[in-house]
Amino acid sequence: MSSAPTIHVETVDFVMLYIVGISVILLLGITVTMVYFVFKYNRKKGHKPVDIHGNIALEIIWIAIPTLLVLSMFYFGYTGFMEMRKVDKDAYTIQATARMWSWEFGYDNGVRSDTLYVPINQTITLELKSVDVNHSLFIPAFRIKEDVVMGKTNFLSFKAKETGAFDIACAEYCGLNHSMMYSKVVVMPKKSFDKWLSNQLEESTSGKK
Repeated sequence: MSSAPTIHVETVDFVMLYIVGISVILLLGITVTMVYFVFKYNRKKGHKPVDIHGNIALEIIWIAIPTLLVLSMFYFGYTGFMEMRKVDKDAYTIQATARMWSWEFGYDNGVRSDTLYVPINQTITLELKSVDVNHSLFIPAFRIKEDVVMGKTNFLSFKAKETGAFDIACAEYCGLNHSMMYSKVVVMPKKSFDKWLSNQLEESTSGKK
């Protein structure tokens, strides 16, 4: 079994740990420096303070280091974002429609479901549309989220590496029952997915007769 449901988990978790790690180091460094200065430069009788008039090297350092840190955070965050936006030419496309307060997923053979079923190790592209207000499709376990904007088609891509059922939530406030707008993504072996899709098509066809 894979250590993470998708590659996005590893990427997003790394970026979060990277940012938190830098923040903790800066916090400790600044705190220790402040305490050191409090004792070193505390007011003493007979001591005359002297102003320091500029230090080019120090000014360059405290501009360059934060700039490099922020750029590195942006780089790792951007590479993770592009993983989600990259569409494989062999991706399986599913229509995801949001409405107050439910999700509907449409497959290329006409099958529709309120639960997202996908095959494992297959790149999936979700075409996201809203029929009313703005929503946001969020799969916490996969670390992916994309806004679903009324009047616009958005998309996101992912490849599930682990079978199982995972929550889908709406991460954009969309009205009274926003907190109840949940569904599931069910990751299945390819053969099981094909069988499910075929059975759903037969049921929908027989139901129309």
